[in-house]
Formats: sequence, structure tokens, C-alpha cells
Amino acid sequence: MLSGYRTALFAGAALAVATSWGAMAQTTPITVVVPNPSAINNFPLFVAIGEGYFADEGLEITVEAVNGSASVLQTMAAGQAQIGNPGPGPLLNARARGEDVVFIYNQFPKSIFGLVVNEKADVDDIADLKGTVVGVGTADGAEVAFARGILAGAGLEEGTDYEFLPIGDGGTAAAAFLRDEVTAYSAAVSDAAIIRSRGIGLDEITPEEYLSYFGNGWATTRDFLESNPEVIEGFGRALVRGTRFGLDEANTEKVLEHTTAGNPQEGEDREFAASLLTAIRDRVTPLDVSNGYGYQPPEAWEQWHQSQLDTGGLSAPLDDLEAAYTNEFVKTWNEGQ
Repeated sequence: MLSGYRTALFAGAALAVATSWGAMAQTTPITVVVPNPSAINNFPLFVAIGEGYFADEGLEITVEAVNGSASVLQTMAAGQAQIGNPGPGPLLNARARGEDVVFIYNQFPKSIFGLVVNEKADVDDIADLKGTVVGVGTADGAEVAFARGILAGAGLEEGTDYEFLPIGDGGTAAAAFLRDEVTAYSAAVSDAAIIRSRGIGLDEITPEEYLSYFGNGWATTRDFLESNPEVIEGFGRALVRGTRFGLDEANTEKVLEHTTAGNPQEGEDREFAASLLTAIRDRVTPLDVSNGYGYQPPEAWEQWHQSQLDTGGLSAPLDDLEAAYTNEFVKTWNEGQ
């Protein structure tokens, strides 16, 4: 069984989208698994659901939330979901274990993570984290690979110079700071926003070069990709439409309406939700929009691959890094939009 909860579009109901292709058209049911319950973090998905873009493609979407990228990949490997939203580091690790999963859509061209410290801590740069405990959401999530690379770049070795401590996301992470269990935290944009909303001041000490590491995106198994290319085309096309709509500030209230339908608790504080949406929009905006939404720069994958090797995330280079991702559908997704 999937852990986490089923995101509801209407109170207590499973998230399902009816087709708009006409009475005779059949829908294709797709289960999509995400690594945390934030709907704002995945606003293109929830906009595409709420605006009927998936329905236009004949897709019936059910969203499941689990705990971290590793769980996303495990859920897909078990056949309990067709499409997932993992980070690139965990996906490379999964491929090293022989799981033929493929990144198909780059949702966060800019890093969704940052290494933050309590503003009261005596920490000015990464080297000052020697001898400390660094919080992470989960033991094997994408944020671990991200933080490990930064710390290794400063000459710090895990287990010798610092330790990781899984402290969960958002509110539970804030509690860990309040109890002085951690000095730093490898935080997603949404987690940092939640912690700050609890009155805890945070300073980001992420070196600038690491902010270019792209974040979570959409992935599937090669079997599903090759057997259902029309589903991948429709899924990505709906996401692009959802992204374009969601990035338009004129649509802010409508976007928040859709994300609140996906996670009612997240939308209770409208001011906080709007602030978080602004931060997520920045990370979703491509560095070079000319390549189209969803495009994955090969050099960025090389960067992630090398970081995983340097930090021990991978014990050996992958035989075929290019098999880990595809830009095959990007042109189709972006045509005429």
C-alpha cells in the first residue's frame, strides 16, 4: 500500500479528472506519486487538474503523496504509480541499482533546495558546519544528495566532520530547530518558508554554484514510457499549460484556489500560501525558456552525475548517463503554446 495520503480535489474525495473529449472517448487512469504533500510545490500539476488540461488529454489523474524521492521511486518500481516526481540524485542511485527509470520532465530548472542555518548560529560559511548535525527531510531524499555535495566541496566528510539527521519537513523541522537538534537544514523552498513562518530566522549559506543544480522533475519507467508514449505526450502537454497559467501573476488567486483544493491545510493561511507560490514560481521558471518547459540540459545531468560520484552517492560511473533522461517529448509539449 502507498504511504502518505491521497490528495483530494474535493473534500475527502480521491482526485479524479473527468475527460472533456466527449461522451464516446475513454479516459486513461494515471496514478502520479509526489514526494511530499505540498500542492503549491507542484502547482503546475494542480493547475492542470483544476483547469481541466489533463481532461483535455483524456487522462484521469490520481495523486498520491509519499515520504521522499526514494519512496516515489519504490512506488513506481512496485507498479503502484505510472509517473512520479523524484529528485535527480535518487533517480541516478535507482538506476545504479538496476531500476530502469527515466526522467522525462524538468519541473525545477533551478535548485529547489538550499542549505540554511538558524540566524542565531555562529555559522558564516559551509566550513563552519564541521562538528555539527545537519537536518534533512528523509534519510535518502534528494535533499541529502544536494547537501552532501555542498559539504564535500568544503572538505567535510559525512560521519567524521558532520552527521545527517532526518527531521521531516516543514513543521517538524521547525521543532528540531527549536530544540537545537540541528544547526543546519537542507531545506526545500517550501520547508524554509514554513520554518520562517514559525518565527525562526534562517540564513541561507548555499554556495552560488550549487543553486544551478536542477531539482525534482517527472519520471517514469522505461517500460511505461515505451508502451504509452501518447500518455507521456498528453501528460507533459498538460503540465506545460499548467505551468504557463501558473506563472502568470494575473492568475494568482485561481492558482491558489487549485492548490488549496489539492491541500486544504496549506491554503488556510492565504498570505503564507501566496508568499510560498512566489518562491516556487522563481524555481520553476526556466533559466533559458527558448528550450521549452521541461527541457533537461545534458550538462546539468553531467553535473549531478559527477556530484554523486564525488560524494559517494554512486560507487561507480553509470555506463550510460543519457539513458537516465530524455528530451524526446519537449518539442511536442511546447508546440503551439
